[in-house]
Amino acid sequence: MSTAVQPPDADLETPTTRPDLLADSMNAPLDSPPEPRAPIGLNLFWRTFFMLALLLLGSSVGWYQMFRTLEYEPRVIDNARQIASLVNLSRAALVHSDAIARVSLIKTLAEQEKVRILPREPGDRFDLFNLNGLERRMSAEIVARLGPDTLVASRVNDESGLWVGFSIEGDSYWLLTDRSRVGALLGGSAWLLWLATLGAVSLVGAALLARFINQPLRQLSIAAARVREGDYQQGHLDENARSAEIREVNIGFNRMAAQLSKIEQDRAEMLAGISHDLRTPLARLRLETEMSVPDAEARDYMVADIEQVDTIIDKFLDYARPDHMTLQALPLAELAEICAQPFTARDDMQVQIDIPPELRVMADEVELSRVLGNLLENARRYGQTPDTQITRVRLAATARDQWVTLRVRDHGAGVPPEVLPSLTRPFFRGDSARTEATGSGLGLAIVAKMVQNMGGSLNISNSPSGGLMAVIRLQQASEQRSEPSLLKKRLRRTASE
Repeated sequence: MSTAVQPPDADLETPTTRPDLLADSMNAPLDSPPEPRAPIGLNLFWRTFFMLALLLLGSSVGWYQMFRTLEYEPRVIDNARQIASLVNLSRAALVHSDAIARVSLIKTLAEQEKVRILPREPGDRFDLFNLNGLERRMSAEIVARLGPDTLVASRVNDESGLWVGFSIEGDSYWLLTDRSRVGALLGGSAWLLWLATLGAVSLVGAALLARFINQPLRQLSIAAARVREGDYQQGHLDENARSAEIREVNIGFNRMAAQLSKIEQDRAEMLAGISHDLRTPLARLRLETEMSVPDAEARDYMVADIEQVDTIIDKFLDYARPDHMTLQALPLAELAEICAQPFTARDDMQVQIDIPPELRVMADEVELSRVLGNLLENARRYGQTPDTQITRVRLAATARDQWVTLRVRDHGAGVPPEVLPSLTRPFFRGDSARTEATGSGLGLAIVAKMVQNMGGSLNISNSPSGGLMAVIRLQQASEQRSEPSLLKKRLRRTASE
């Protein structure tokens, strides 16, 4: 029975950008296995940065604790002893002086030593000197040297300072000294500022050191990715690096890339040369066959064999094509209709196209046509529905996050799961899974290579509802509307013919 492509303006519903939600007239839901999530982790730079930062900050905290234990606290205790000695000396001087000398002594201490001695009244209001551990330690040391009835306060009657309460022959007094005597030791703002500065410097140093360590590795990773994509010239590394180890690695990598480039070039030239040289004898052989073989049936078989060899040579030429190409915005629906025309003219194949007409992709017109042609040819050969022996193929596309996902799905028997990873390997043929495997084994390998050259990806899997499905991801063109293109002219010409 004859079939035809169902264009977007046919009697079907208006195509949507989510054809996964459409009811498939071929009972072929476009389901695909969920993509595995990438493991969450930090790259090498941040891992190195955090390790160095923890090391430096830990060293700073350890240094501070050691200074506090071996230097800071002993200085606080020594200062407390000096204050206790000052109180004892002042008390002894006041005890052994008469009234006139005592007034002169108190005045001299206030003017020269910044030490005031005031009478202690029962109604005095005071705050104890015990806000933190060091203050309590200092207060305990002063009390231990002056007696249990000693008071140490930080504020008396709303006047700040270091107040020490003591007794002289039953009379109570306050000795007031400047808090600056111990403020430099007990004040925390200066230490916090120093610690914050030290922490910031440590983080900056860790970032610089991590960048210095990881920059050669990052350059090597970028160069390896470019070599993997076939860009051997842009993957060149600096061979004059200051570090001897990095310089040796860069030199070895550049030599390896140069050797791979030469091997790739030799392979392409060899395949192209062999394929080209075989064309001439094949043409002569076909001409002689048509002229010299009298049996029409034998002649048809021989011509078919020659055409198959010629097709295999075309595959070799496609596989040996250069990797670099120019991408342009192409209307995917029009291109799919053009590529499907030769297959829908057959009685044993049906093609359904559910692609929004405004959807455009960044691709090479010739290469994308070859990709679609190879996938449709692969489905024609191996994707027949078991009960009808008619190949039914559906092409559908979705757009999401600047990417276009194109699914080409048949309704055949599929392939064993263990064979799927090998389908895009050159010269691999799944004889056990597919019948009529008489090709060169380059069809899907060429598709994978061309899609990769256009900046996309190819994934082949068995559909859960049956059949083989090829999922192609290409970059979406930013401009969705344009004037009639060359593809439309070709489509009209093909339809008129």
